[in-house]
Formats: sequence, structure tokens, C-alpha cells
Amino acid sequence: GDAAGARDQFAALLPIIEWVQGPDHPETLTTRNQLAYWTGSAGDAAGARDQFAALLPIIERVQGPDHPETLTTRHNLARWTGVAGDAASAHNQFAGLLPVRERVLGPEHPSTLATRHNLARWAGQTGDAAEVRDQFVALLRIRERVEGPEHPSTLATRHNAARWTGKAGDAAGARDQFAALLPIRERVQGPGHPETLITRHNLARWTGEAGDAAGARDQLAALLPIIERVQGPDHPDTLITRHELARWTGQVENTAPSAS
Repeated sequence: GDAAGARDQFAALLPIIEWVQGPDHPETLTTRNQLAYWTGSAGDAAGARDQFAALLPIIERVQGPDHPETLTTRHNLARWTGVAGDAASAHNQFAGLLPVRERVLGPEHPSTLATRHNLARWAGQTGDAAEVRDQFVALLRIRERVEGPEHPSTLATRHNAARWTGKAGDAAGARDQFAALLPIRERVQGPGHPETLITRHNLARWTGEAGDAAGARDQLAALLPIIERVQGPDHPDTLITRHELARWTGQVENTAPSAS
């Protein structure tokens, strides 16, 4: 999609809606919410954070602190705070939001589970890897039961459980979890979906970290032309894949026996 185009359309629509409906009308607030979201999606995380921060007290006053739209705005403010570089503040905001969503929406509502997911995510930037792994594993069991084992949100939590398994020191466990996740992503989301390609990348990475540098190299060599075709040669994911391919190629060459 065209995030910048969506941002520009909402930016053009907002003053018209404000003039016709008034600055506090729900449709005006929804438009401001969408403008902030697409501002962040277009690459301006700090701008999205600031827009959500300005919008939140208005939504709290107009719709109440426990209204679902107010809670969604709090969620988005926390998210873009983290993406803008303040992981600790994002974690604290999600920690404050979670009990409210549990009380208002219920502990297993999809929005509550999304907040739990983000709380674990930002804890990973500031806390203990094993604790973060355990949070994702606990959340995964709930999401599999509530949303289904192949729901995109469940697959995202499986991905993070695998990732933090590796970061907690179990490279072989991470490798095996990504190996189990990959065929599901390929079937559910398609072999060329960006999330599938990220899973392939992580499988290669943890294959290497588990001691198989040649396996990591070969997987990344097979992945690189696909990422270049799907994402483009200059996309950050493509550049990371090229870097990792060079890294593991170097590891193989450094460990190869020298010719006598």
C-alpha cells in the first residue's frame, strides 16, 4: 500500500471534517487517528507519537477514559513511542494499559492480547531475554486457543517466542521453532509474503548460531534473490540478508581446512 498517499489524503480531509463536523466530533477524531497512524506507517514515528499524544486527552474528554477508541489511541501512542526510540516509555505505557483493557474488554479479547504482545515486545528491548521468552510462550498458548493456531497474530507470537528462545541462549531451540513455523507461514500467507521471508531469514540465522554455518550460508543464498525480487535491492531486509550472507560465508571460509 501507499502509506504516504494515505497520510496525505487524511491530512487533506481533516480540515474539511473539522469545519463541517466540529473538532470534537467522533468522525473528526477518527480522521485524526487515521492521520497519525499513516504518518507513522509512512516513516515518521516521532510525528505519529506526537499526533497521538495530542489526540489522547481530547478523546478521553469526549468519549471517556475507558472507551474502546480511547484505549486504541493509548495503544497506538505507546507503540509509536517505542518505534520512535523510547522503549522504556513504550513498555511503561503498555504496562499501564493492559489492566484497563483486561477490565474493560476482558483478558482474552484480541485487543487485550495485542497489548500483551506489545508489552512483551518492548520488555525485550529493556529486560531479560528469558523473561520475555516466557511471556511470549504464555501468550502463544492463549492465542492458539482464542484466535486459532494459524491466525496472523498467533503466527507473530510464535515468531517472537522463537526469536527470544534464541536470544535467551537456546539457538537450536530457536532454529527448530522457526523450522516448524516456516511451512505454516508459506501455506497461510504465501511463500513471497514479507513475514514468510523474515521467518526464512531467522531460520537461516539460528541455523548458523546453532553451529551450522554452511547451512546458514546456503539458506541465505537461496533467500537473497527472492527478497531482492519481492522487496527490491535497496530494501533494509534485502541489505540485512546480503550482510548475513557475507557473514556466514566468511564463517565457512574461516573454518575450512587449508590446502596443504
